[in-house]
Amino acid sequence: MDWKAEGKKLAVIAGVFLACFYLPIEHSRFVNAVLEALYLVKGYAREHVLLCLVPAFFIAGAIGVFINQASVMKYLGPRANKVLAYGVASVSGAILAVCSCTVLPLFAGIYKMGAGLGPATTFLYSGPAINVLAIILTARVLGPEMGIARAVGAVLFSVVIGLLMHLIYRKEEWAKSNGQIAMPQPQVSRPLWKNAAFFASMVGILVFANWARSGDVRAVFLCCPGGLSTYEVEGALVEESGEVVRVVDRAGTEHQIPAEQLQVLEPVDKNPVYEAIYRARWGITAALLVVFGGMLLMWFSRGEIVEWVQASWGYARQIFPLLLIGVLAAGFLLGRPGHEGIIPARWVEQAVGGNGLWANLFAAVAGAFMYFATLTEVPILHGLLGAGMGKGPALALLLAGPALSLPSMLVIRSVMGTQKTIVFVTLVIVMATLSGLIYGAI
Repeated sequence: MDWKAEGKKLAVIAGVFLACFYLPIEHSRFVNAVLEALYLVKGYAREHVLLCLVPAFFIAGAIGVFINQASVMKYLGPRANKVLAYGVASVSGAILAVCSCTVLPLFAGIYKMGAGLGPATTFLYSGPAINVLAIILTARVLGPEMGIARAVGAVLFSVVIGLLMHLIYRKEEWAKSNGQIAMPQPQVSRPLWKNAAFFASMVGILVFANWARSGDVRAVFLCCPGGLSTYEVEGALVEESGEVVRVVDRAGTEHQIPAEQLQVLEPVDKNPVYEAIYRARWGITAALLVVFGGMLLMWFSRGEIVEWVQASWGYARQIFPLLLIGVLAAGFLLGRPGHEGIIPARWVEQAVGGNGLWANLFAAVAGAFMYFATLTEVPILHGLLGAGMGKGPALALLLAGPALSLPSMLVIRSVMGTQKTIVFVTLVIVMATLSGLIYGAI
């Protein structure tokens, strides 16, 4: 008998037993944190898996099967033209309105196909950070100054972080490019325009299926005792009575406003083009699905389709379990927007007041580990600003939060290793902290 191995098993069993024995289920905060973890993972499964992650897995699988490695190396590899590679990667979020989790299959796809570490991490950061809708909402709710700072900071951030990742691992990248320089040119089975149309249809399905509804009403109310500041919510009116007003914002978060604190409740001037697209989104998505299916049947062989499905399943098998574990952990620690996990919200509010180094660093670290569904960071920050958060830490959280989360870190580690993940996360936190300090001092 291997006593050493059996001893390890005994230690694990004893640890699990002690954890069960001392499980603090009599404490309401622990029970509430467990419920928050379950609520968050349920919301994630309902709002992001079918319409966001599943299309992303199929796009990632298509990148691995239908795009030849030589093309990826030419435009995004270590030897690629730096202006073109980083320019394309840094503005990707303007097209893909994805969160920090949905971008992961796409990042894994281009990285495993031979994209350089620099352009790949630029894409990884920019995908969720440069979301045009989120930046517009930031400018509308938090002010044009904050919206412009977020947009400029996100673009610069992505390029700087990508270049630093490339410089830090330049020897490894050089060896990687030398190992691939003698790769034979693969035989092209389809012209470029067919592949471009095929990928455009998949990206269109991802974008239009997730087209968000603009708000019907705008509610402004006092958020702090004594009327220190106001809080603004844009969304759909659920209930209005003499005691309470309930509004569900565009991210799906419900805000229950005491009637005596309500200051303004007015209809929202909607963009007619945006609203027309929202009303027609399922028709557009269905048309794109028909076009996509037709291209798949006419242009691709049965063997290619099977290989594509297998590749997509490989990404789903690798990424999805880690995401769910990470979402559960994030919900347990920090809760959902507007709700508390095991860590009291007042600790966060007290730590991000002012514009000092500690406040900016704390905001960047907290933002990097929190899970933000697309657009939820804006109402959260509005509430924190009303509670005394400095504008520097607010920008730091905006730059670190949407691009990273605990679930995404787990997946990034499985793709490019522990060391590179730690370096990438550290760069994001340091850059967000510095940006917050500069912005807070202006």
